[in-house]
Amino acid sequence: MNRPDLNLLVTLDVLLAEGSVARAARRLRLSPSAMSRALARLRATTGDPLLVRAGRGLVPTPRAVEFQERVRQLVQDGEAVLRPVGKLNLQRHVRTFTLRTSEGFVENFGPALVARIGREAPGVQLRFVQKPNKDSTPLRDGTVDLETGVIAPAMSPELRALALFRDRLIGVVRKGHPLSKGKITPARYASGRHICVSREPNQDPVDAALAMVALRREIAVSLVAGFSTALTLARTSDLIASVPERHTGKLRAGMFSFVLPVTLAEFTVSMVWHPRLDADPGHRWLRGLVRDVCAAVH
Repeated sequence: MNRPDLNLLVTLDVLLAEGSVARAARRLRLSPSAMSRALARLRATTGDPLLVRAGRGLVPTPRAVEFQERVRQLVQDGEAVLRPVGKLNLQRHVRTFTLRTSEGFVENFGPALVARIGREAPGVQLRFVQKPNKDSTPLRDGTVDLETGVIAPAMSPELRALALFRDRLIGVVRKGHPLSKGKITPARYASGRHICVSREPNQDPVDAALAMVALRREIAVSLVAGFSTALTLARTSDLIASVPERHTGKLRAGMFSFVLPVTLAEFTVSMVWHPRLDADPGHRWLRGLVRDVCAAVH
C-alpha cells in the first residue's frame, strides 16, 4: 500500500483556508499551475473534489468542511514538532497572543502586562477574550494561547497549569453605606440586599457559608458573570457585592471593602495552556510575564 504524501496536508490546509487556488499559490510561493496540480493530487488521494466552483469562487465540499479543523490541527502540531527552539529576539518578535481570562483579570492585571510587553516586545499584541465557561476546547484547537482562572475538577489531564496567586471573596459597598460603620456581624451582613455573581446561583459559596450559621441573604440582583458590573451597581446603591479580592483591586477604588464575616475557603487562580506550546520560546516568555505581573500587582 502506497503511503500518502504528507506534504499535501500543508497544501490542503492553505487551500481550505484561502478558498482560492491563486491565493493559496501566492501564500505558498508556488505558480498557479503547480497549485492546480497539487489540488488534482489531493482530489485523487482523498477521492473527493474538495473545492468546487460556485460563481467566480470556490466552495468546500461537505467532506472538506468536515475535516478542515482536523487538517489545521495536524499542520500546527507538525510545525510545533519541527520548529527549533532558538533564542527569542523580543525586540523583533511579531506575534498576537490570545488570552481567555476570568472576570476582572484584564482590568486589574492588564495595564501592567501591556506596559511590560510594550517595553520588552513592542511587536507583540494581546487579544483578550471573555471566558463564558470552563470548556478547554479553545486551548486544544489553538484559538486561545493562554487561559486564567480557577481550575475545574474536570479539567482535561492533557493541559498544563501553573498557580498564579491565592484569592478570596470579600464584601464591597459604597462609601457611606451602613456596613461601612461599626462591626460587621454575619447577621448584619445577611440582612442587607445582595448581588449574586455565579454561573450556578444555587451553589454560591456565600449562601452555603451563611446557611452554616442558620442565616440567609436576600438576593436583589443575580449575574451569571460580571464582577465589574456588580461593583458598578454597588457603587451607586445600597446593594452589597461579594467579589474576589485580588481580581478586583483596581475596580474597587473609592469603595469600602471588608472581610466577610463567614468562613470561606480561599481559592487558587492559575494559568492554563496546551502542552504543544510548552517549548515555544514566545509562549514561555509570555507565561513568565503573566506570572511576574500577577505576583507584583496587589
